[in-house]
Amino acid sequence: MDYKRCWASVDLAALSQNYRSIRRFLTPGCRYLAIVKADGYGHGAATVASLLQKEGADWFGVATMEEALKLRRQGIYRPILVLGYTDPTAAAVLASNTITQTLFSEEYALQLAQEAARAGCTVDCHVKIDTGMSRLGFEAENPGTVPLIEKLAAESRLHLTGIFTHFAVADEDTEVSREFTERQFTLFMQVCNRLQAAGVNVGLRHCCNSAGTLLHPDYHLDMCRIGLSQYGLDPDPCMKDLLQIRPAMSLYTVVSMVKEIPAGATVSYGRQYTAPSPRRIATVAIGYADGYPRALSNRAEMLLHGKRAPVVGRVCMDQLMLDVTDIPEARMGDIAVAAGCEGDESITFDDWARWAGTINYEVLCGISKRVPRLISE
Repeated sequence: MDYKRCWASVDLAALSQNYRSIRRFLTPGCRYLAIVKADGYGHGAATVASLLQKEGADWFGVATMEEALKLRRQGIYRPILVLGYTDPTAAAVLASNTITQTLFSEEYALQLAQEAARAGCTVDCHVKIDTGMSRLGFEAENPGTVPLIEKLAAESRLHLTGIFTHFAVADEDTEVSREFTERQFTLFMQVCNRLQAAGVNVGLRHCCNSAGTLLHPDYHLDMCRIGLSQYGLDPDPCMKDLLQIRPAMSLYTVVSMVKEIPAGATVSYGRQYTAPSPRRIATVAIGYADGYPRALSNRAEMLLHGKRAPVVGRVCMDQLMLDVTDIPEARMGDIAVAAGCEGDESITFDDWARWAGTINYEVLCGISKRVPRLISE
């Protein structure tokens, strides 16, 4: 029997709809790389990848080799790209599981090649070009970058099958940001073109994340990396009407107690809320250990019986309090909607991000492992 205190509902129909809507948006022939790192942005990587593999996703992207191995164990057979660092001594593991590794520096690439030679294997790789993130990648404007990649392409233990970059401000639809994204794309294409002119087969070229895919269709190239949008959230409000997508996750909790407090009573740690008059306070079974941000203290709302109930006092580790004075029917055992729809009302992870002063990516990925994910179709 499933005893619930708080839980997330993952809507497979929404994921399918989102995938199909985005797929139609891609230029003809462009491949779809589904980003499923961070446990599929909190939705469950295996669940998301299994569904999208059936839908026709061409590639999957993860942050770590461990994430890739979990997908392989769950029956994901499509190509998987590790976007971040993998210990070079794991070369044999990468090769034996046909996992593609990102190369981002000469030192790293040579170490990986050395370990692959020691293990007697060849590792599939994509080369990352830094065009303005100043994060991982070979510097696009360094005159030594193209000759270096030529050298790596000739390395027998590294099999180059792709090249990519990452946009820094593709989600900002301002003139300055558009110009910066255009510059990044130009720098990337210069590297690609020089490599191709030198006889290097660069493989798949890709640079667009969700925002880049939506705002810069001319930059789709051979593949787009889709993350946030496939989960039904927009990278920026300016993209709200570009796709027919809807959130694939809702979050619920249970009212554990309702009590009356007098005027002047304080609520929760730090006494940051003082009742201005007699109030009805409901305690609900969710807290920051479940991924409900403490930053939402005294700022957020939940839905109860289709009505909005403000969060009062500080969010605790496992619980928080709502003011249900205007919801007289509120009782122990009622279901409260932390994120989702009820009646004509809705609360979104975008709302969470706005209330917390952060981004929707962060709050979505923050839903913790102890919150069970229930799959709905």
